[in-house]
Amino acid sequence: MERLMNRVIRNEKERLRVQKVEELAARLAERAAVHDREGSFPFENFADLREAGYLKLTVPAEFGGDEISLYELVMLQERLAYGDGSTALAVGWHVGLMLHYRETRRWPEELFRGLCADVVAHGAMINSFASEPASGSPSRGGQPETKAVRTEGGWLISGRKTFSTLSPILDRFVVTAAVEGEGAADEFLVRRGEGVRVEETWDTLGMRATGSHDVVLDQVFVPETERIYRDRSRDVDDGGGWLLHIPACYMGIAFAARDFALRYAKEYKPNSLNAPIAALPTVQQALGEMEAELRAARSLLYSVAERWDTEKEHRAAMKPDLGLAKYAVTNGALRIVDAAMRVVGGASLSKRLPLERYYRDVRAGLHNPPMDTNVIQMLAKDALEE
Repeated sequence: MERLMNRVIRNEKERLRVQKVEELAARLAERAAVHDREGSFPFENFADLREAGYLKLTVPAEFGGDEISLYELVMLQERLAYGDGSTALAVGWHVGLMLHYRETRRWPEELFRGLCADVVAHGAMINSFASEPASGSPSRGGQPETKAVRTEGGWLISGRKTFSTLSPILDRFVVTAAVEGEGAADEFLVRRGEGVRVEETWDTLGMRATGSHDVVLDQVFVPETERIYRDRSRDVDDGGGWLLHIPACYMGIAFAARDFALRYAKEYKPNSLNAPIAALPTVQQALGEMEAELRAARSLLYSVAERWDTEKEHRAAMKPDLGLAKYAVTNGALRIVDAAMRVVGGASLSKRLPLERYYRDVRAGLHNPPMDTNVIQMLAKDALEE
């Protein structure tokens, strides 16, 4: 019987990509426990990703990338997270944003072309740092306290950004700052150098190896050409489809927990039984409930991704469904990992097994955008307007 995870593969090209990423994921899995224990950033994982061409997957074909679809991105991110959730979530911000920039073309053309060239030729990565200590997540409406002050030839940026995933390895990143004299915020491309400092503050329960430290900016000069202007008249609302890289990651972790529990149930035979515990009705009930949760959430995730790819004119209206996919997957992942641990029993608490890491990592999904409360309110609003 074909493996459940592979039943979403639609053609031979996708199958070859999946096989390549599964080989990568197996290597990442060997290092995951050490980086989790140390809270260290897995530089060697990103060297592997760069070598495998993973970083250019969502770059436009015209600039040398693979230009994969959102559906394919979800499929590959899920498999990468099966090996190591922290690495998958971290690189997901890069490949997701590149897809977002590709579809919306929010960046000035020359600046975007240069970024793409560096991703393809040198394995450069990008992330956007918007969260701050006082304002919290911008998804909840927080306004940046980071300031952009005009100076000769450009801007001086000062402030502190939190949850800055990939900060140990990035040589450039996007920051949101309030623009002096304009009464609004804009985005700026900041290059690592004088005035940029990474403070290693990331010491968390889960997703310990994402390098999501604080980034402090002190009078960092950004040339005028590297302000990413928001020309509202040209805005393309893609519905935020690129954020599906987040639930894809948690789906992969849940899948790994499910597979571990299945193997354990089929192999573990206490001396009080004549057969492995998989023969017990109570265990079969738990496995069946776990399977129902996983299959339902996963079906929603892939169906929404496919709709986003094929119904471009409806993307803006898909925000409630995109949010629902994240809500269903991340909350489902919590229940799946919990059920897997109940099947395995007390051994699941051991750091010699990966289940306790899965359990901690999936908790982080509750705090990635869009937040549960925002999704529920959006769904209510959508229903009321209908």
